[in-house]
Amino acid sequence: MGSARRPVLRGVVGNAWPEHLIHFVDFEGSTVSGILEYGVVSLRGGEIVATRSRICRAVGRVRPEDAALHGLDAAATVGCAPFADDFEVFAALRESGPLAAHFANAENTLLKAVWAYARNAPDYSKSDSASAPTWGPWIDTGRLYPQARGAGASAKLGEIIAAEGLQAQLDALAAELCPPERRRYHAALYDALAGALILSRLAAMPGWGDKSLRWLLEHSTLDAVRRETLRQDELF
Repeated sequence: MGSARRPVLRGVVGNAWPEHLIHFVDFEGSTVSGILEYGVVSLRGGEIVATRSRICRAVGRVRPEDAALHGLDAAATVGCAPFADDFEVFAALRESGPLAAHFANAENTLLKAVWAYARNAPDYSKSDSASAPTWGPWIDTGRLYPQARGAGASAKLGEIIAAEGLQAQLDALAAELCPPERRRYHAALYDALAGALILSRLAAMPGWGDKSLRWLLEHSTLDAVRRETLRQDELF
């Protein structure tokens, strides 16, 4: 677990989405093994305000192909508490701000496989004070970035970082915040930091950083019905 206070996002002062507390989440693992590692980067007001990460005990078989990807086998998780022990951590995160991820369906699926529901928390897609015991709606950089840069833009995390010239900044943050053996893609906190930098770049783009949080959530979904529901709530 760690924390940091440094300017990373250049947000817009006021009610624009960069001014909200947002928690960027990344998980390593699968529905078979369970979540083996998580990383969370919390952002507000133009800076990283906290980071959190740990290894979690496997609750099922770790497939060799998965271990080759993320570098964690069952032996690496022995002695660690299971992810299920951290409900209070994630419920509190969700109560304080929306969750974000790069292609959020994967994170949402893994999270709901452990806890189907959160505690009642603000529904940031609504214009009133509605609340719901859900983990979403999510901010999804995997959906947002191609909209900002055009249909031909890559949606792959590492390729976005390279295209935006952010690799050196990411590696500098990782050197400060990540364990030496986890300063790589497919390590949870490293990937969460990469996602935070993509949010930073989106916030700095003309026509993006001055929009509302509801607008960002609306543009994070490809579901036409869901998007229209969010849009109507924004209007009325």
